[in-house]
Amino acid sequence: MGLLTGLLTLPLAPIRGTVWIAEQIAEQAARELDEGRTIRRQLAEAELRYERGELTVEELEQVEDELLERLRLAGELDATDWRR
Repeated sequence: MGLLTGLLTLPLAPIRGTVWIAEQIAEQAARELDEGRTIRRQLAEAELRYERGELTVEELEQVEDELLERLRLAGELDATDWRR
C-alpha cells in the first residue's frame, strides 16, 4: 500500500480493525469446534476399544475422564452433563 493510498484510506482503519477481529473470532470458533469433534471421536474410539477388549474398565474410565475434562475446558460440555 502506497503512502497516498494509506492516507486516503486512513478513515477506514477502524473498519479494517473490526474486520480483523471478526476474522480472528471466527477462526477461534472453528478451532474449538474442530477440537470438540476430535475429542468426541476419541471418546467413541475408546468405547470401541473397550468393547473389543483392548481396554479394561479402569483404563476406559481414565480415558473418558481425561477427554471429558478436555471437552469441559473447551466449553462444549455443560456442567449438568459432567459425570452423568
